[in-house]
Amino acid sequence: MENLLRPVIVVGGSVVLTVLIGWATDRLLSKADRRHPETPLWGLLRRGRVPYQLVLCAAMLRGSYDAAQLLEDHRTGIGRALTLVLIGAASWLVIRITAAVVETTYSRYARVHRDPARIRRVRTQVSLIMRVVAAVVGVVAVAAMLLTFPAMRAAGASLLASAGILGIVAGVAAQSTLSNLFAGLQIAFGDMVRIGDTVVVDGEWGTVEEITLTFLTVRTWDERRITMPVSYFTSKPFENWSRGTPQMTGIVYFHVDHTAPVDAMREKLRDILRECPAWDGRACGLDVTDTTPNTMQVRALVTAKDADDIWTVRVTVREQMVRWLAREHPYALPRVNTADATPPPGGRLPGPSSSRDGAVSPDGAAHRA
Repeated sequence: MENLLRPVIVVGGSVVLTVLIGWATDRLLSKADRRHPETPLWGLLRRGRVPYQLVLCAAMLRGSYDAAQLLEDHRTGIGRALTLVLIGAASWLVIRITAAVVETTYSRYARVHRDPARIRRVRTQVSLIMRVVAAVVGVVAVAAMLLTFPAMRAAGASLLASAGILGIVAGVAAQSTLSNLFAGLQIAFGDMVRIGDTVVVDGEWGTVEEITLTFLTVRTWDERRITMPVSYFTSKPFENWSRGTPQMTGIVYFHVDHTAPVDAMREKLRDILRECPAWDGRACGLDVTDTTPNTMQVRALVTAKDADDIWTVRVTVREQMVRWLAREHPYALPRVNTADATPPPGGRLPGPSSSRDGAVSPDGAAHRA
């Protein structure tokens, strides 16, 4: 009877005690979250209750397994399995706690500072820091798991002896991966590009949606995703419209007839902008910038607070100006001249049938030379 009760008491007691401690800890965190709603730390820590209970259960079972005297023939294997579970759960818990602390710090920073550019920079740095922490903790956990096996500990000396050669081989094989890794850290702390920035890459306009240690994702205006290595942004030029102040100046070109009323177009441009909420009121202007034999080029200059609003202002000005010209001044739109040419003073125009040895008179009769 004792041989049956002992393992039931030890194993069952460990499980029950784990559930009770986990429940009590979760209740305390929930109460602290309601008492301090200004900080999300306590609510975020509740996400780690599963790895927390695994750590407690694995630690108690590992410590009391010898007293249970259960499956003594497999004591080594079961003890090693519990150790592996304990290491994995502990690394999982460390990542969850670190994520809670980092996200809480970012939330406080975003609540205090009102500069969107600085907030995006910190958000980028926080996301990359979390990825680095997760990668480091994962590598350390795997190494600790491997060291629990005697064969792995015995092979450690030979691995250290050949570490120099292996390091060179790994460095050459993973050259692109390492370059992307360091480029990701350079982007995060060099403030070159941030999550939420509006960029133009290879002629594609979009918003930076995700930055990892190896790749960067740009979401275009038509909901496509462009994924590229982060080393691209440290080795090639690109446009960052959110760098510095987000204010932008836009240009709208019109091709009109030479008789177009430029002064009236200037007044109409001001009227259009006054009724456009996306215009920030900083500047506007309309000038003739070029001419061709058939048309002249008119440039309208407008401003807005960011890239999205400048797009709205430009399309609004283009649509309403063309509609106004078509309705009020249709002669100002480009057209092909088909009228008879005006002869020069005192001269006459050559006829269509003039040749080497003949000329055409005004009455259409041909005369031989």
